[in-house]
Amino acid sequence: MPAITLAEARTFLRVTDDVEDALIQLLIDAAIDRVETAVGLALTDPAPAPLRLAVLMLVAHGYEHREGEAPVALVEPWLAPYRSARL
Repeated sequence: MPAITLAEARTFLRVTDDVEDALIQLLIDAAIDRVETAVGLALTDPAPAPLRLAVLMLVAHGYEHREGEAPVALVEPWLAPYRSARL
């Protein structure tokens, strides 16, 4: 099972029909990849709640603002505890 399902994302977005499911799934995949890259971890089920929320927030931003890229700063507070310290 993926870290975030299409059904979870649709609920978070308050989308009740399936017309944009392909777009929402694309946003989920991109957000998961972005979070995994940012923290250096693979999101598995169950993923930590802050990382799941970061994915959902990136999905929501992408859904509402269909141009450009969501800034990682948008979810940085959720990612910070999971980042590896670089020396």
